[in-house]
Amino acid sequence: MAQSTRARILIVDDERSIRELLEIFLKKEGFAVVAAATGADGLALAKATEFDLIISDIKMPDISGIDLLRDVRAANFTGQFILLTAFATAETAIQALKMGAFDYILKTENFMEELKLVVYGALEDRRLREENRYLRREFRKQHGMGNLIGKSRSMQELFKMIELVSSTTSTVLITGESGTGKELVAKAIHLNSPRADESFVSVNCGAFTETLLESELFGYVKGSFTGAASNKKGLFEVADKGTIFLDEIGDTGMAMQVKLLRVLQERTIRRVGGSEEIPIDVRIIAATNRELPAMVAENEFREDLFYRISVFPIELPPLRHRPDDIPLLANFFLSRLNATMGRRIDRLSDDALKKLEGYEWPGNVRELENAMERAFILETGDELSARHLPESVSSGNRNRAVADLPPEGFDLEAYVEGVQKSYLQEALRRTNGVQVKAAELLGMSYRSFRHYMQKYDVS
Repeated sequence: MAQSTRARILIVDDERSIRELLEIFLKKEGFAVVAAATGADGLALAKATEFDLIISDIKMPDISGIDLLRDVRAANFTGQFILLTAFATAETAIQALKMGAFDYILKTENFMEELKLVVYGALEDRRLREENRYLRREFRKQHGMGNLIGKSRSMQELFKMIELVSSTTSTVLITGESGTGKELVAKAIHLNSPRADESFVSVNCGAFTETLLESELFGYVKGSFTGAASNKKGLFEVADKGTIFLDEIGDTGMAMQVKLLRVLQERTIRRVGGSEEIPIDVRIIAATNRELPAMVAENEFREDLFYRISVFPIELPPLRHRPDDIPLLANFFLSRLNATMGRRIDRLSDDALKKLEGYEWPGNVRELENAMERAFILETGDELSARHLPESVSSGNRNRAVADLPPEGFDLEAYVEGVQKSYLQEALRRTNGVQVKAAELLGMSYRSFRHYMQKYDVS
């Protein structure tokens, strides 16, 4: 087995012959090896030097291998630990594994081949852990607070709320219109929490039928339905010790709401077709663009579930309520497009910026991001001009500015319904009548899209 990097290994064993045998063997494998004859010397070396792996005998005159394992972990040793013993007991083995040892090996007559396999396995496991930590750090840079842009008062208040709730385990309900960045906020809460190194699992509840959603969230046991060829973990199990984000929770049916309520109360799940109660340790963040209190009043959403998920409510403001943030967001998207598209546009023209600031953005931040990407693709110069913005933005023909409010007033509800209906019709036209794609274009679930089609008699 070739070792791609020169891993550093510390051997701690009071028996000279074993110590020298291990040292010679591991050096031949290409490792950098240091040896210590006592547990105390091994502990001093581990504190002074960074090792990828420590191999220690369990029984030593001064400090046992178990004590050495405990002490190096207390000193923030992050490498792997393998214990050697001539007198293994089940109790000792369990204790070692519970304290974080990778494995233990019996000193039999021919234990070196087993040791070789375990050493490579331990180092590969460490490599994967380090790689995962690196990827999580990079993920945190990309999706942490840095992607929540805003200098407006509402955004500053939002940042404070994220900071406050991140350190807790409270269930969070994020509300706001489609496109306001609810999943970004959920990721920011997770990445600034003690669970940041664990999984963040996102599921759009409105994208599944009730039956499929149940098996996605809770998993299933072999034979529970046609096609269930083996046991499968659900997303709650996948997210154990981390965070699960239940987007569009307002689109779940009553039967699923009962099951979610039980998870929140009992902190256990039951796979489809199974009887075993599986404990979970998951932080739940839910989100919706629907008015849950109104749904509760109309018996469309369970009141007890509403109170369970809204322990800490966060409402995201629509982009039209924070116009000061539009230039910041536009320039942020321009910088990101410069980094990802392989060419550079230096700035936004004054006219383009004026058009962006004058539009109401019914699709919120997502619509602004899409508009910037379209204009970037079309622009051939070093300044992004207004002529490449979508026609709705450059003409402003889908705005009704406050200044245009007629003296006699107007029917706001009818106006809003008219705008919604026109967007549904336009989305269907652009997607050749494919409703699923039209729903995606408008940033809503298929279930919500069907609801509004029926409400406004759109065919």
